[in-house]
Amino acid sequence: MSGFLRYFAASLLSLVVLLAIVLGVLAVKLDSTTDIEDGSWLHLDLYGDITEFDPPGGLLGEVTGGGALTLQKVLENLDKAIVDDRIEGVILQMSSSHNAGMAKLEEIRNAVKRVQAAGKKVYGFADSMDARTYYLAAVCDQLYMPPSGYMNFIGFSRTSQHVKGVLDKLGIKPEVHAIRHYKAAAQIITRTDLTAEAKKNMMWMFDERWDFFCTALQEDRGFSEERITSAMEKAFFEPIEAVEAGLVDKLMYWDELEDMLKAEDDDRLEVVSHGRYADESPEDLGLKGKQKIAVIHAQGNIGGRQNGTNPLLGLMMGHETIVGELRRALEDEDVAAIVLRIDSGGGESLASDLMGHMVQYVARTKPVIISMVDVAASGGYVMAYRGTKIMADPTTITGSIGSITAKFDMSEFNAKVGLSTDHVSRGPNATIMASDRSFTPEEAQKFGDNHWRGFRRWMDDVALVRGIATTEIDSLCMGRVWTGRQGVANGLVDVLGDQEAAVQLAKTEAGLEADEKVTLWHLPEKQGLLSSLIGGDDVAAQAVNRAVYRQLRRQTATVQKYLGGQEMMVMDPVFRP
Repeated sequence: MSGFLRYFAASLLSLVVLLAIVLGVLAVKLDSTTDIEDGSWLHLDLYGDITEFDPPGGLLGEVTGGGALTLQKVLENLDKAIVDDRIEGVILQMSSSHNAGMAKLEEIRNAVKRVQAAGKKVYGFADSMDARTYYLAAVCDQLYMPPSGYMNFIGFSRTSQHVKGVLDKLGIKPEVHAIRHYKAAAQIITRTDLTAEAKKNMMWMFDERWDFFCTALQEDRGFSEERITSAMEKAFFEPIEAVEAGLVDKLMYWDELEDMLKAEDDDRLEVVSHGRYADESPEDLGLKGKQKIAVIHAQGNIGGRQNGTNPLLGLMMGHETIVGELRRALEDEDVAAIVLRIDSGGGESLASDLMGHMVQYVARTKPVIISMVDVAASGGYVMAYRGTKIMADPTTITGSIGSITAKFDMSEFNAKVGLSTDHVSRGPNATIMASDRSFTPEEAQKFGDNHWRGFRRWMDDVALVRGIATTEIDSLCMGRVWTGRQGVANGLVDVLGDQEAAVQLAKTEAGLEADEKVTLWHLPEKQGLLSSLIGGDDVAAQAVNRAVYRQLRRQTATVQKYLGGQEMMVMDPVFRP
């Protein structure tokens, strides 16, 4: 009993301390919240990782007020600025230190254009730029740079790092079965270079990206393809040279930009930060309707049951999380339609299919509009093709209808480090997946045949659901990736558009008027402070230790499952945006 009382007292004390920290931080945040003045400028700083939606977070992020900069926050703030009479315009601060792909940048470009169409200026300020960042910067009304900034303006390239030589030296032999010619993800462990088919596919994608890039710069800055090529031949620009070349409008430091924008009547500049403006409710600005559109965000590598972050694989999409959110939206009577935002290059085939099946199940009752972001390929396309309609950005990477499965023969490595193994088994093929030996020819045949059976089911179902003739589907199922524009041409995608267009399509499919206001219900909902505190299995330090242990075990198991012996539908990393 005394042990229980000590544990209870320690847990209670820990909880009290934690609550004190939370309340203190909340008090500081509330005290720092200021009113937004008329004539204010919204300041968006695009720097660092830009995820599509809030990554799975916990108590620490809630308490500290942290959290990643997300595409959704940027889009929502820009849309609020359109109708907010207090906002004079937008200052878009940029740096090449970001990871947004072409489709994310295109969505921001479209939102900037909506702000400009509302009669508000958008000024760009960049301390460093590359061609990808310039793709966004070019849409601004004016573009400024400090005299000491950096700018490289070069063509597009991708580098694939191959570890086959490393594995050979370690004595690790991958036994890979890949379907088919363009499914190149496994080549980083099976070859020292890319196959001709993989390079050909990459060039197709670069041709598409080049076309989008040149078209955007022609529309925004009046640059011809010849002028763009000429600038890239110089490659590196001093900021003054960038001005002379017409890439940048004027050199100025941040304080000089502030002086330029100061109100003439009181010589003061009111700037609203991205984080502060995110606290403004869309409802208060008239951006809410009676009907709800559920926007479900599916991002990261597919694997495991629950959404999370793996230390080796990054953002992970768990099938139980996404299936649960789809069912939640289905059962909510106020939800008229669903927009499923997919930003994933794939992963575990079983989890992908379980989510795809739920998409099909829900679509029988409510419209499910697939909205593809930077990439919705391989396992991401497994989730997508059974939706009511598929919408992709023109630059989205999609397709990659192929599959990879493998096991690793560790016998030589084990011998090098002095590790020995032994087996006791009962029944046929009990050690077929053992890592201390290679497949026998008969086992390799069984392994490959099983893989082909699963893939053919997927290929046949894509043909059936998408209405693609069996004579045509084979050419689309070689693991090749496509842009969204190419996907429309070959039948893998229905229509081009961003999230704004996907919401409009969802309204149409649900029988709502095009101009009817709707409330966007973003899922999964971010966990609040109270649920973070009481929603776990236990409380206090001992419980935290057990939770960390359980989490590490789950993550290790996920990595093992993800990398070997599991049928995977993953896109080649060198094709990612």
